[in-house]
Amino acid sequence: MGSKQRLLILPYVPPISDTLPGYEARGWNGILAPAGTPKPVIDRLNREIVKVVRSPEFAQVLVGEGATAVGNTPAEFDAIIRADIKKWAQIIKDTGIRQ
Repeated sequence: MGSKQRLLILPYVPPISDTLPGYEARGWNGILAPAGTPKPVIDRLNREIVKVVRSPEFAQVLVGEGATAVGNTPAEFDAIIRADIKKWAQIIKDTGIRQ
């Protein structure tokens, strides 16, 4: 994993950004809803999902897999997705990566 922070499961292993400053290639998981889903539905889903994601039991499972529970807002997750699309599109363009 290319996180900028040390993994809780491997605290003695420095992150790759210690060797390659600025490098970050993180993975994420999330739940998306169809466009046009009413805001009250999105808000309720988010509230219930965050409750589970931030529970100590779930967080512990993630730590065992080298992951970190976040449980952010729909707007924050949208910003992450958009930033990753922009970042990787530029990398693909700059490097000439093709299928």
